Amino acid sequence: MSNSPDRVRVRLSEISSRAYEHPADRGALVALRSLRGFDEVFKRLSGLFNERALRLMFLSSAVRVGPTQFPHVHDQVRDAAYVLDLDEVPELYIQMNPRPNAMAIGSHRPFIVMTTGLFDLLDAEEQRFVIGHEVGHILSGHAVYRTMLLALIRLATRVAWVPLGYIGLQAIVAALEEWYRKSELSCDRAGVLAGQDPEAAKRALMKLAGGSRLGEMNPDAFLEQAREYESGGDARDSLIKLMSLSGQTHPFAVIRLAELDRWIEDGSYRRILGGDYPRRASDREAKIGEEARSAARSYKEAWERSGDPLLGTLRDVAGSAASAGGKIFDTVADRWRGGSRGSRDDSGS
Repeated sequence: MSNSPDRVRVRLSEISSRAYEHPADRGALVALRSLRGFDEVFKRLSGLFNERALRLMFLSSAVRVGPTQFPHVHDQVRDAAYVLDLDEVPELYIQMNPRPNAMAIGSHRPFIVMTTGLFDLLDAEEQRFVIGHEVGHILSGHAVYRTMLLALIRLATRVAWVPLGYIGLQAIVAALEEWYRKSELSCDRAGVLAGQDPEAAKRALMKLAGGSRLGEMNPDAFLEQAREYESGGDARDSLIKLMSLSGQTHPFAVIRLAELDRWIEDGSYRRILGGDYPRRASDREAKIGEEARSAARSYKEAWERSGDPLLGTLRDVAGSAASAGGKIFDTVADRWRGGSRGSRDDSGS
């Protein structure tokens, strides 16, 4: 497939974000979306961060991409919104900051920020992958739910002097960080779907690990690093890996590339481009229990790929928990929905 930026890309009309979401990310989102009223709670939580003030801050201190400022980037944002069938084209700001980073901010009117450190590191097609990644965050609604993580992290620092309260919050934060990392894997897939150039996506992830000297790097050798990391050593290595994830909201670049490569190679990418994907109209039909089982299976499969001795002890637990947990989620969801219907009936509306 050509790397020409003006080539025709397949539009994924009415694509549901469930098409590209990692099972662990999708399970959490389906559960949250199915609980009536929770979206409003999370949106209110997002008020802890003044979205209007954040937008004004970037409006005053960064460059807003448009037809006369970074016009080729403006085209890339429009293309990503078109391909992923987003209702509105989000604003994008280029911010002077040497640290490579990009983020989607806000819930009511989400916008994207990309630092010059990342912008200057990538070529046009690699930038397209990153923009598609951020548009994926917007389509999935990640910004709304991530607000909860940020709020809890701030709260955890305030109650650090209360031992039991702090330990409880840290457990919740650790679980949310794990979901956050899986949401990044989801949006790497969205970035590939938006740009429809898998090699550009792989180059971008390699650059995030090793910098701009792409000629000195090799995708096959980089994937071999991932296999070595995953197969990992003894119990001491296992413990070090777990400890290294504390405070990390993004998976390591070598893991991201390996996960993306597996998703492409198993045929998912081509199936979606061929039109085989869930539509948004079917989102209400998604079953929480089924998604919970799918999430557990994804962890079990990851552990089976690994030679890690610590993870190996968890495989059978995940298999049995998948079925039991799915049934529990189904029961809770049915009761919640039943209660919601009863409240509406009682009100006469």
